[in-house]
Amino acid sequence: MDLNIQTWIDRLRAGDVRTLARAISTVENRAPGWSELLKALFPHSGKARVLGLTGPPGAGKSTLVDQLARFYRRGTDADRNKRTVGIIAVDPTSPYTGGAILGDRIRMQEHFSDPGIYIRSMATRGSLGGLARTTADVTTVLDAAGRDLIMIETVGVGQDEVDIVRLADITILILVPGMGDDVQTIKAGIMEIADIFVINKSDRDGAEHVEREIRTLQSLAIRGDGWTPPIVKTVASDGTGIEELAGAVARYEEYLQQKNLALNKSVENWQERLIEMLRDALLEKARAQMTDGNMARYAAEVAEHKRDPYTLVEEIAAKVGKS
Repeated sequence: MDLNIQTWIDRLRAGDVRTLARAISTVENRAPGWSELLKALFPHSGKARVLGLTGPPGAGKSTLVDQLARFYRRGTDADRNKRTVGIIAVDPTSPYTGGAILGDRIRMQEHFSDPGIYIRSMATRGSLGGLARTTADVTTVLDAAGRDLIMIETVGVGQDEVDIVRLADITILILVPGMGDDVQTIKAGIMEIADIFVINKSDRDGAEHVEREIRTLQSLAIRGDGWTPPIVKTVASDGTGIEELAGAVARYEEYLQQKNLALNKSVENWQERLIEMLRDALLEKARAQMTDGNMARYAAEVAEHKRDPYTLVEEIAAKVGKS
């Protein structure tokens, strides 16, 4: 990091896009100074609204994000101020380069001339749950840089994507008709996390069937916060239903404020994220103490049943605890 931390913060807060890109790369790649940068940025974060958009592959998440960004940049009737937008597109990892397969240059090309929209593709790099391990940290950078709205589009791998709920203020689940018994397929994990349901490509046959299934599932369980997630029908390819979706987002924002639920939700999210951060920190600490040779030797001993893995892990954990 060739600039001091305060210079980075000043440039980020002033809206310098190049500094924003460098800061995100520093955090994502865990380059020297990444931790100090995040510590300095955190006090400036907490103001952005974070939307998580998830759903099965082929649901049209990218197109929906594109249309929502366009809508919020125009400004709504209720709020004529244009919102600045940050978009994080979490993509599968290329097995050859380790980078995102769907690069940000391919996505939403019309927006690149608008400094009010910043788009970043991130590779999962093997992280489970549809979210890259550093997605939360990149969200903090965008938040501290003054973006009003941050949209996170996940990989789309099914019910493992429940991780999104620990990061987003509002989670939007996107479904489409004509993909078989899709609601039944993913209901076990992901249905419970949706604050808003979207039936995209609703001009297709079967949209009503998907809506009935969602309503049936909603009737079986009442959320603890008393909110009944609305169902919005869209055709993202031509912008149909986008204003209605933005309206549903605004209503849930109001509901969170009226019921004083926003802070409670944030506390719950941070409980999960702190545990995850501790796990990652301890894992890195353990790896720092382990050489490849030691790991290979331990693995051979376990494979040959000379040692049991449970005692071995306890011994390694004890060493980490003493360090």
